[in-house]
Amino acid sequence: MQLYGIDFTSAPRRAKAITVAAGRLEGDRLLLDGLEALPDWPAFEAFLRRPGPWLGGFDFPFGLPREAVRDLGWPDDWAALVAHCRALGKAAFRAALDAYRESRPPGRRYAHRATDGPARSHSPLKLVNPPVGLMFLEGAPRLLEAGMHLPGMHAGDPARVALEAYPGLLARRLSAHSYKSDTRSLQSAARRQARADMVACLLQGGPHVPLRLHGPQDLLALLVDDATGDALDAVLALVQAASAWRCGPPHFGLPPGIDPVEGWILGAEPPSAG
Repeated sequence: MQLYGIDFTSAPRRAKAITVAAGRLEGDRLLLDGLEALPDWPAFEAFLRRPGPWLGGFDFPFGLPREAVRDLGWPDDWAALVAHCRALGKAAFRAALDAYRESRPPGRRYAHRATDGPARSHSPLKLVNPPVGLMFLEGAPRLLEAGMHLPGMHAGDPARVALEAYPGLLARRLSAHSYKSDTRSLQSAARRQARADMVACLLQGGPHVPLRLHGPQDLLALLVDDATGDALDAVLALVQAASAWRCGPPHFGLPPGIDPVEGWILGAEPPSAG
């Protein structure tokens, strides 16, 4: 089975491309076959339409908090919601979220999805640092338009499966230290060491990584050398995708009965599981 991990950006360009890690499972070994940079939207859209079978873990929110969708009067069907947000356009989408945030009491400005708590992820309504709301706006419509299958959310081509990954969730389980920065002055030796330690954990396997990563030395070295962390994040998403594939259809490790408007992050424990 072809597996992908996708480190996403809402504004791809040559200096900050969407990074794709490709791999496949061989027993409990995850073989890293390559890293690919997608520098613009046409390249990403072409990637989504690659013939299956394949499964990808994508690092952006697939859905929005149901509370916000209800309060805003937006469609409560995922495909209709995504089409509505795309039709709004970036400026109107941003303005709607800004106004909604200001309408809420201090300390509760951002509504969250059920998965955001256990995953410790940002609300998809957040527009800066990081702009996950814009990542939803750019990513989710392209999944819909490409006919991707989103388990528990949207029935599409079953040979091309998209699942929401979150490298930060796995990264925190591997290291308590900061490991990346896009700011050159913050790309320190300590962060490089954190990346090296995380790669060592991926190679060895363990309680949080039931799969052992294998790959060419030049690719493994790049995971440590890339100070932005984009390459390592793509591989972390690949690990999450591989774990999902091992769980198999129809849920691929997601809790059954997830909210189809909100979606769920791979590896986030449902509240009932503690």
